[in-house]
Amino acid sequence: MWRKLTPQTEKMLGSWVLFHARRNKQYKAWAEEGEPMVMWLSGLSIPETYTAALVQTTCRRYGWPLDKSTLYTKVTKYTSASQVTKRLKDGCYVEGLYIEGAAWSVDRMCLERQPPKVLVQELPIMQIIPVELNKLKLAGTIQVPLYITQQRRNAMGVGMMMPADLDTGDHPSHWVLQGVALMLNTDA
Repeated sequence: MWRKLTPQTEKMLGSWVLFHARRNKQYKAWAEEGEPMVMWLSGLSIPETYTAALVQTTCRRYGWPLDKSTLYTKVTKYTSASQVTKRLKDGCYVEGLYIEGAAWSVDRMCLERQPPKVLVQELPIMQIIPVELNKLKLAGTIQVPLYITQQRRNAMGVGMMMPADLDTGDHPSHWVLQGVALMLNTDA
């Protein structure tokens, strides 16, 4: 019954209470101190609206057409929000993302094969940056889906938040076959 009254989650009640307490802390800090330097997207009721607002704000600032703009993502070397000292002018830093089907090498700054028996790992802090679509030229990357939960959902995109760009040294087909995806929430 309680799941019907919450944002999409697969957590059990005990884990959800801890999740809800962290979410409340983020909202309180946001109201009292302003927008966080590093956003915890999982703590937002509808994270898609936050990323849409990032695009709209940047388009308004530079006079870009909204329908010709998109989001670009870049994983950073930061593993903790305390390491981020300066806010991005356009876009934001996000924490609390998880990767499934691969691992992230902080040293090489790209995807790598996941260790045996480790299905899900936390991703370092990621930048989400609004860009003009015609100026986005990517090489050595793969677009993977960013889902709300580990359930992933259906081919119609229900449960998918946005695509995310991840650097890779391997051919993208390898990671497609591995089923690489990012998640905002784990079942734990």
